[in-house]
Amino acid sequence: MQLKDITVKVIDNDVERAMKILKKKIQNDGLFKRLKMKKNFEKPSQYRRRKMREAMRRQRIAASRRK
Repeated sequence: MQLKDITVKVIDNDVERAMKILKKKIQNDGLFKRLKMKKNFEKPSQYRRRKMREAMRRQRIAASRRK
């Protein structure tokens, strides 16, 4: 797993806006999801089932976009 460099510039001392942008970038990168998954041990059967559900969800989204 390779981590990306995430940088946010603070303009006019607007830290709240910079934090909002940072949170959005982290969320889009999937870091929150990875941290949540690493918090607890996941059995191999649960891992396979979760991956299958995610793949089916991606297929449904892709199929809905093709229409």
